[in-house]
Amino acid sequence: MIKNFLKNNLYEFWIASRYTHLKNKNFISFISLTSVIGISLGVMALIVVLSVMNGFRSELQNKILSVASDIEVIKLGGNLKNWERLKSDLKKLENISDIAPYTNNQAMLSLGKYNRGVIVRGIDPNLEPKVSDLNLKIKDGEFNLNQSKYEILIGVDIARYFGLKVGDKVSLISSQANYSPVGMLPRLKQFRIKGIFEVGMYEYDAGLVLIHLKDAQKMFQMQELVSGLRVKLKDLNKTRKTTSTLVETVNRLDNLVVTDWTRQHANLFAAIQMEKKVMSIILTLIIAVAAFNIVSTLVMGVTEKKSDIAILRTLGATQKSILLIFMWQGILIGIIGTFLGILAGVSVSLNIDVIVPFFEELFGVQFLSKDIYYISVLPSKLLLSDVFFIGFMSLFLSIIATIYPSFRASKIDPATALKYE
Repeated sequence: MIKNFLKNNLYEFWIASRYTHLKNKNFISFISLTSVIGISLGVMALIVVLSVMNGFRSELQNKILSVASDIEVIKLGGNLKNWERLKSDLKKLENISDIAPYTNNQAMLSLGKYNRGVIVRGIDPNLEPKVSDLNLKIKDGEFNLNQSKYEILIGVDIARYFGLKVGDKVSLISSQANYSPVGMLPRLKQFRIKGIFEVGMYEYDAGLVLIHLKDAQKMFQMQELVSGLRVKLKDLNKTRKTTSTLVETVNRLDNLVVTDWTRQHANLFAAIQMEKKVMSIILTLIIAVAAFNIVSTLVMGVTEKKSDIAILRTLGATQKSILLIFMWQGILIGIIGTFLGILAGVSVSLNIDVIVPFFEELFGVQFLSKDIYYISVLPSKLLLSDVFFIGFMSLFLSIIATIYPSFRASKIDPATALKYE
C-alpha cells in the first residue's frame, strides 16, 4: 500500500529507491554499498569514541568526588572560627544536602628507615560518609575511627610502600615543633592502622591519610578550630549556581573562600573535554569522506542512467523531478548508512564492558594496565544528545554530497543522451 502511494504520488522517491537497491548485481550498486558501509563505520566509530570519552569523564568524576567534596569553604591563611554557626547558616540554603568539618595539614609518615610526606585530613567519622564516599572505598579494616585512640586510615599505595596491614603501627611526624630546654623537637605520635582504602587515583592512595578530627586538632594544636567545611550537594548539575549563592552568603565574612570540584580539577576536565572535541573533529572528517563517496556513486549513476533520464524527460518529467530522483538516491544511502551506524554504535557502546574483556582474553593482552592508568577498564556512557547530533550531522553531509551530481543530472539534454543509443 505504501509502495503504491509512493509510486503514484512521489514517483521520484520510488525511482530513486529502485536505483539504490543494494541487491542489484551491478557496479553502481556495489559502489552504493561501499558508501553505506563507509558512513556506517564512521557513525559507529564516532558514537563509540564519544561514549568512551563520556565514560572516562564520569569515572574520573566519581573517583575524585569519592574523596574530594562537592564544595569547600575555607579561610585563607588560617583556620575557621565559629564554624558551627556558619555550618547551620549554610545548611539552610537550597541544594545543600549536608556539611562536615575537616582539618587539613601536612606531616610525614615514618616506619624504620622509610619516610613519606602525606596530607593529613582530620574527619568526623559520623559526618564524613554524608559528604563523601570514602567509607565505601575501604579495602581492608574499618572506616569508623575512635576518638583519642589515635587510629589512622591509609591508602593502598602507602600500605604497599611501608608493607603495612591493619593493626600495624606507624609514626606520624608533624611539621610543627615542640620547644624544650634541649631545643626544637618535632611533634611525633604513633598511630594504629584502622583501615586501608583504595580510591584508584595515585595522589590519594599514595598521599592521603585520615585521622579523627579531635586527634588532628590535638596533634596540630588547633584547639576547636577547623581548616574548612566540606559541602555535599543534592544536585551536582547546579554546582556553579550553588557556589555563587555560597559566595554571596560568606561575602560578609573576611578571608573566606568558596571553591567547588569543577574549579579544583578544572585542568583535568578541560583536557578531557578538549580531547573529546578533537576526536569528534577527526571522526567527523571520516564521516565526511564516507559521505562524499556518495558524489562518485551518483556521478557514475548519472552516467549509466543517461538513457533513463532522457526517456523520463520525453515522458514529461521536469528538471526538478530528475533533480529529486538523484537527491533521493543519495539521501537514501545516507539514511541507511546512518541508521546502521547508529544501531552498531549504540550496541557496541552498551556492551563495551563485555566486548573489551573478550578481546583481552582472546589476544592475552590488557589494554589499560592497573599499574599505569587511573582507570583499568574501558568505561562507556552513552548520551542521547551525542547520538542525535551524530545522526543529524551524517544526514546533513549526505544531503550536501547529493547536490552537485543531482544538479548535473537535471541538466542532461534528452536529445543528446539518446543520440547514440
